[in-house]
Amino acid sequence: MTYCLAVRLREGLVFLSDTLTNAGIDSISTYRKLHAIRPSLDLVFVLESARNLETTHEILDRIQGDLAQPDGDNESLGTVGHLFEAALYVGRLSRQVSQRHREALSSVGADGAATLILGGQAGTGAPEILLVYPEGNFIRASGDRPFLQIGETKYGKFMLDLAVTAHVGLRDATKIALGSMMSTTRPNLSVGPPYDVAIYRDDSLSLEEFRFDADSPLLANLEVLWEKHMLNAVAELPHVSREDFTGSNIPQA
Repeated sequence: MTYCLAVRLREGLVFLSDTLTNAGIDSISTYRKLHAIRPSLDLVFVLESARNLETTHEILDRIQGDLAQPDGDNESLGTVGHLFEAALYVGRLSRQVSQRHREALSSVGADGAATLILGGQAGTGAPEILLVYPEGNFIRASGDRPFLQIGETKYGKFMLDLAVTAHVGLRDATKIALGSMMSTTRPNLSVGPPYDVAIYRDDSLSLEEFRFDADSPLLANLEVLWEKHMLNAVAELPHVSREDFTGSNIPQA
């Protein structure tokens, strides 16, 4: 399984992904799922992937192959003028790759689909994050819910809702994103470090990239403090007494 997320904020964008992949409990590996692509000085993209790893690798190879074409007449991430055009291009590649291998994969009960998050900035357009489906279409993050998740999404959603509600900056959003990741890692052994982070500041056309390994002192400190403050928050919640229950199903002393 996988967990990747992207958050759109007033100051810019935050991306975070785990790196674990598994083909059963005896076959666990780490592969990068967050990929930075810089076709030119005025184009910067981050691509995150979930589901089929082989399809993702072929999509990335096709992207790099198209960028390497010398004539510049072919479609590529270097020829787009808007982020939605980049999403449509990546969606077409994804659909082509999965369709090419569908018959062989279906014969062994496998699924070659990949789900992707594409974000970044193209020229003077606004920074965005988009979810690209295996069918090739996409959706944008909304104003009410300016974050996207793929993979094992259910455990970490609350933390991202918190970041949106609090209107936090990039630094605090990165900490909250790591909290979302830790909330996912605890109940799910197939999601885990190293964690890859990319931070994009509006109109900078440059990325800050970090990796947190499993033995990272900062990550360990975050986990300790996170658990401590969560327990403190529980202690501050109102006491639940018998009088708080309503109806006939009242617990007996």
